Amino acid sequence: MYTPAHFAASDEAIASLLHHAGAGNLVTMTDGGLLATLLPFVFEPTLGEHGALHAHMARNNTQWSSASEGEALMIVQGNDAYISPSWYASKAEHGRVVPTWNYSTAHVYGELVVHDDVEWLGRHVRHLSDHHEGGMPRPWTVDEAPERFIAGQLRAIVGVELVISRVEAKTKLSQNRNPADVDGVIAGLRARGDSASAADVERARTS
Repeated sequence: MYTPAHFAASDEAIASLLHHAGAGNLVTMTDGGLLATLLPFVFEPTLGEHGALHAHMARNNTQWSSASEGEALMIVQGNDAYISPSWYASKAEHGRVVPTWNYSTAHVYGELVVHDDVEWLGRHVRHLSDHHEGGMPRPWTVDEAPERFIAGQLRAIVGVELVISRVEAKTKLSQNRNPADVDGVIAGLRARGDSASAADVERARTS
């Protein structure tokens, strides 16, 4: 990934992205070429040297059974936003400004391990559900559904674990602009209703 020094993601930013992104595109090489599937995942930081991403896919999805040996890749995306040059204070000074796009992303590489046992899948779907239901007013749990129904659902999926070997990550959040321009970006994003992207720029400025 092309990453200028001022856009390089810190370890803290990478961990935050993996904890909060929710889903990523799993890319694997097969005999027929590249395959990709968008999968919800949970980050397990204590597994292996660099952590692991746990996900699942439909058993009928041939990607899990056709992936070649070697590295797999999960592309994880954070908030992204169009940045208008009209938000920059420097536009009024010299006019030498152009539009750009702010974003956070991580390319997570590692070995793909397939899990086809009910115990692993049961733990995984509970963890995944609890992770996303935690902020709900009345969190739903897997155990609220009939046991036989859940057993049937588990038979229809396979678990996939990406054991992380390396991460290439980038946080392009206006770090290359002067303080007045950054103020303008934050104000412009908030005025557009994109408070999440505005908060990302604010954090990048103070980190």
